[in-house]
Amino acid sequence: MSEEGFVQERSASGAFIAVVAVGLLAALGALVWCYMLQSHLGATEQKLAAADQRSADLVAKLDATNARLKATSETLGHSVGMTQKQIELRTQSILATQKIETAKLEQAQAAAVKQIGAVSSDVASVKTDVGGVKTDVAATKSDLETTKTQLQRVVGDAGVMSGLIATNHSELEVLKHKGDRNYFEFTLQKGAKPILLSTIKLQLKKVDEKRSKFTLNVSADDRNIEKKDRNLDEPVQFYTGKDPVLYEIVVNVVEKNKVSGYLATPKGPGRAASSE
Repeated sequence: MSEEGFVQERSASGAFIAVVAVGLLAALGALVWCYMLQSHLGATEQKLAAADQRSADLVAKLDATNARLKATSETLGHSVGMTQKQIELRTQSILATQKIETAKLEQAQAAAVKQIGAVSSDVASVKTDVGGVKTDVAATKSDLETTKTQLQRVVGDAGVMSGLIATNHSELEVLKHKGDRNYFEFTLQKGAKPILLSTIKLQLKKVDEKRSKFTLNVSADDRNIEKKDRNLDEPVQFYTGKDPVLYEIVVNVVEKNKVSGYLATPKGPGRAASSE
């Protein structure tokens, strides 16, 4: 074999070996790639299975949640229905109460209007009464002025000019308002015990109604004075006291077994009439 042929054979052998080597490397690479692909697919399948499981869990949870929401919705609807019914009942109650209160208010207003009318009538009546009172007061003043002019001074049974003499109760009231003397009214019964009047005692002994005469016993300063057959409206006079002052008795009513009148004394302390 020539050197050239040897070289060509050697070259062909090297090429074959190279091709075989490349094929082996390619097969080895394919095996490695297949292995890796299979491993990757296994992992992917596991992840998909896990994902499916999670999806199933989520679906179950979602179903449970939906069931709870449905139950809650039904309960809430029932509660809302009950609340609505209660609201309606409460509203009806409030309206009924308001109607009753309105009726009461209307009655009260009507009563108030009636009372106002009555008060107005009373006020008008009072105004009329006040006008009448004013008229009566004016008439009374006129009567008092007339009475004052009718009062007179007379000489008493002791020969002394008396003060002003009152012949009735109205005239005596005028004298009291003048304030010149003290006046004590009395009524004496025949046969009764003496009465204490101011500082003296009086006792009726005799009455002559037809002649308007009477007889008195006067006790003063531990002595008795008989005033016999005195006349109606006549000042019965006597002196009494440590420093004697003039007292006057005037009888202006003479009835059967009874006389009435007053005792006039100078200004000073006195006592009301009393039995003793």
